[in-house]
Formats: sequence, C-alpha cells, structure tokens
Amino acid sequence: MAFDIGKARTRLEGEKKRLLGELEQLQAAGRPTEERREGSPFGKREEEATESLELERRLALEQGVKEQLGIITNALTKMDAGTYGKCEVCGKPIEPARLEALPQARSCMVCKSRQTKNAKTR
Repeated sequence: MAFDIGKARTRLEGEKKRLLGELEQLQAAGRPTEERREGSPFGKREEEATESLELERRLALEQGVKEQLGIITNALTKMDAGTYGKCEVCGKPIEPARLEALPQARSCMVCKSRQTKNAKTR
C-alpha cells in the first residue's frame, strides 16, 4: 500500500485546527478576572501564590501547544515545497509506515534512534 500524502495533509490540518483551539482556550483561561477568594487566613499572599502557580502551569501548557503547532506547520510547509517525507538529519526518505503513524515526523527511524540513544547517554 502506497503512502497517501493527501490523507497525511488532512490529519495534519485537523491536528493544527485542534491545537489552535486548545491554545485559544488556554489563553482565554489566562485572562484576569475580578473574582477574588475570601476567607483565607493567609489572605492575599495565598491567593497570589495560587495565581502564580496556575500561571506557570498554563504557560507551560501553552509552550507545549505552540511547539506542536510549529512542528505541524513545518510539515505542512514541506508538503507545499515538495520536501515532505525527507529526513532532516540524513536527507533520506522517512519510512512510509513512520509517516503514516506520525505525519509530522522530521527524521527517519535510524536518525531518531541515534538521537534518542545520544540523549540517554548525556
């Protein structure tokens, strides 16, 4: 069975749309509200600490979503340029089964394996 680039594009575009929606929700959740909690014995300090923790968590989630969006946008750009499916490390074709499973893959299995192995030995 041959690799279907149209199907991969559809999956990538769908994932991009989902991630944009998720990013929008995260950003909307981060907008300040006038709502204040009352009755804490620690008052404003406890509230500020909680808000700070929530902000850090939301920013980390936003960063992850933005990174995934960048990877997907890169794959879609490569499709338009005709360079999709080539390993960014060695330049050889990425295995069709890998692209089928992970359409935004940037490297072949050999190079990915090396990168993973090198990351573990550090």
